[in-house]
Amino acid sequence: MRIIVLVKEVPDTYGSRTLDLQTGLADRDASERVLDEIGERAIEFAVSSAEQHPGTEVVLLSAGPDSVPATLRKGLAMGASRAVHVRDDGMRGADLTLTAEALARAIERIGFDLVVAGNLSTDGSGGVVPAMVAQWLGVPHATNLDAAGIEDGTVSGERASDGGVLRLSAPLPAVLSITERLPDPRFPHFTGIMAAKRKPFETLGLADLGVDAGADTPRSVVLAVNERPARAAGVKIVDDGDAGTRIAEFLVQNRLA
Repeated sequence: MRIIVLVKEVPDTYGSRTLDLQTGLADRDASERVLDEIGERAIEFAVSSAEQHPGTEVVLLSAGPDSVPATLRKGLAMGASRAVHVRDDGMRGADLTLTAEALARAIERIGFDLVVAGNLSTDGSGGVVPAMVAQWLGVPHATNLDAAGIEDGTVSGERASDGGVLRLSAPLPAVLSITERLPDPRFPHFTGIMAAKRKPFETLGLADLGVDAGADTPRSVVLAVNERPARAAGVKIVDDGDAGTRIAEFLVQNRLA
């Protein structure tokens, strides 16, 4: 069995987060770049599953800039078998449609039984890439799982809903995404860190995947970006019998109603 884990390099959650006002893109040099925590949990699920199913290969897949390989090495130190990096200038500022297409084409090239991802990244927070990848691949997907497992060629799990808990299952090949309710990731030990330096690492471009970043398929663009205004003083309304009217006027004036 081969499990592919989709991971992402993101700005440190505890660091400064800003937008480049010229490009509208996240300023990734404003803080340290790290492996997204939800991606670490996805790796933990994949590696734990591989330990329970001998002969399973865990492949890390990520799209991003030149700094990504250093981030992927952490996942390799956790126990993944090898890593694939999609690196192309055409991916700079890629929207969800281009990202999902490139990842899906890379997955097809690698070959897979199961694709595992986090439910959403901590930078973009789109939360739709796993489902979009599944659509490109033409396989079932089970998303936002709070618990998951693999048994007898089937992946199954539980998803919380307003009415209770949904139990889902799908035959392999499939795509699943997990939430932070899954177990914490393991810490890479010294042996794993040293072994990660020798594990296979492949870099692919969009041409290798047959993806045209300038195709007519939907691609979103940023039309304008502005710095967040400084917080202004609030408005205090004292009820003299007309508070309801004044609140309504305030909401209308600020286009909140």
